[in-house]
Amino acid sequence: MFEAVDSPYLVPFNGDFDRRSSATAPPPDVKGKKGLRKELEKLTERLSELQQRFYAHDRYSLLLVFQAMDAAGKDGTVRAVMSGVNPTGCQVFSFKQPSAEERDHDFLWRTSRCLPERGRIGIFNRSYYEEVLVVRVHPEYLQGQQLPEIDDLETLWQHRYESIRDHEKHLARNGTVILKFWLNVSHEEQRQRFLSRLDEPEKNWKFSTGDVRERGFWKQYMRAYQTALTETSRPWAPWYAIPADNKPYMRARVSEIIVRTLESLDLRYPEVSADERANFDEMRTLLQDG
Repeated sequence: MFEAVDSPYLVPFNGDFDRRSSATAPPPDVKGKKGLRKELEKLTERLSELQQRFYAHDRYSLLLVFQAMDAAGKDGTVRAVMSGVNPTGCQVFSFKQPSAEERDHDFLWRTSRCLPERGRIGIFNRSYYEEVLVVRVHPEYLQGQQLPEIDDLETLWQHRYESIRDHEKHLARNGTVILKFWLNVSHEEQRQRFLSRLDEPEKNWKFSTGDVRERGFWKQYMRAYQTALTETSRPWAPWYAIPADNKPYMRARVSEIIVRTLESLDLRYPEVSADERANFDEMRTLLQDG
């Protein structure tokens, strides 16, 4: 199976992860905004090349999972990182509040229907992890899921982590390369971004009073992320905790990890058989003759 590429932001697989020491800002010697944009441009070009080969190779699918607190920059990161990718080889799904039909199925059902086929890149803007993040912070949401009687919530969460691990390992065994990104924005930076949505007319449409209410549960969300990442970061389905206070830096690091991952797969264009190649001269002659 695919194994995670190394990074200072790779969440360990042994449970030794402490989100309190996980950086939200880039290192002090980071490039300036202009340098980061140039870096992202080069990575975007390289990703475009790799995606063509990935599509032709047709042995793997790539699933990118993005999770974050509100205003961390998920949408902008997806747009910036995937700007050079051929749209026919990429699909994006944003998972919001589940529908009645979705609540009548197991919690993995609605995302399983959207998994990418071989040769394609699938992007989940939020995902099945919402069921151990927002639902863990708000367990009252379980009442609408028509579950069998629950005696112990902690057991329920442990069962869901186990289901996620089994689900991701099954996908990995069958050729799905899974990369999961937690865009780690600080409490203060989120506050500033919410204020900018209020102060700048062109950003007013992004503002939601619900987002501000959820900000009141910050500590609970951080504990939920801590546990979710610790329980489910594995070599075949790694989590990367990416600093999100600096958007250009965040986007460059996400792009770099995707590019290095695809490079590690030894992707190749399909070889033409000897019989097919033998027909090339005949076909060339026919085409030249009009």
